[in-house]
Amino acid sequence: MPNQHPTAGLLLALVTVLFWGALPIAMKQAVEVMSPETIVWYRFLTAAIGLWAWLQWRGQLPKVSALKVSGGLILLVASLGLASNFVLFNTALEYLNPAVVGVIIQLAPLLLLLSSIWLFKEQLGRHQIIGVSCLVLGLGLFFNTRLIELFTSLSDYTLGVMIALMAAVVWVVYALAQKVMLKQFSSPQILLMIYVICTILLTPLASPAQIQQMDPRQLGMLAFCCINTLVGYGAFAEAMARWQASQVSAVITLTPLCTILFVDLASWLWPQFVAATPLNTLGYLGAVVVVCGAMFSAIGHRLIRQHN
Repeated sequence: MPNQHPTAGLLLALVTVLFWGALPIAMKQAVEVMSPETIVWYRFLTAAIGLWAWLQWRGQLPKVSALKVSGGLILLVASLGLASNFVLFNTALEYLNPAVVGVIIQLAPLLLLLSSIWLFKEQLGRHQIIGVSCLVLGLGLFFNTRLIELFTSLSDYTLGVMIALMAAVVWVVYALAQKVMLKQFSSPQILLMIYVICTILLTPLASPAQIQQMDPRQLGMLAFCCINTLVGYGAFAEAMARWQASQVSAVITLTPLCTILFVDLASWLWPQFVAATPLNTLGYLGAVVVVCGAMFSAIGHRLIRQHN
């Protein structure tokens, strides 16, 4: 394939993993005094300004006039999906440890896979069946100490898990809508339009003045969340342009393990601000199995082909 630079693609994918892995921890700190809607509004506003400047510099701003009514509706659906995902993800962090939310959100690629099979008549390969089975098994191990609570009571923990699951579902809505729009616009152009629409949609719900209540630590976390949207998604898009999509996807599945590592490290360095990951040995094993399942879904076909 042309313009393939595997080393650069790998490095960019790892940058994405590091930024996305640290993101839940930063958002957990920011949500202490700022509502999820306001945090997301600041993130979308910053990302829209930054991406507009970048596309303007490259002369690649999207031609909105080319959008038809159907395209506009799909764009609106994608925007509602991503805005809901961001808000629900932040809300889940009010109830759960960042590492737990990071693992649950791994269901999003699985749901996208199943939705693509249903909507676009894509085939389910043997490697994907194995990957999905590992992911389900891994989730069972991950929640081994809370399974009874999850299915028998509506505790704060159960509510947080349900909100995180909803975040995964609405992300699939965004991803499917974006997949349709890629026929007409590039990924950065689509993201710019979505960021602008999301900013507008969330403006009535946001309370920008809450930023005045933040101490320097929380302000720093909010700033990191805003920068993360640009750098994380930007590095991901550039990695996809320089390396094979399946390889990038496989690296990205390491994100929840990175989050667990960051949470445990941060809880050791700043125990007054960050709580340790609430996992036993089976829970840690489950997180690894979840990641292995997601990774096998992405690149397992290569391993099976080589074995055969």
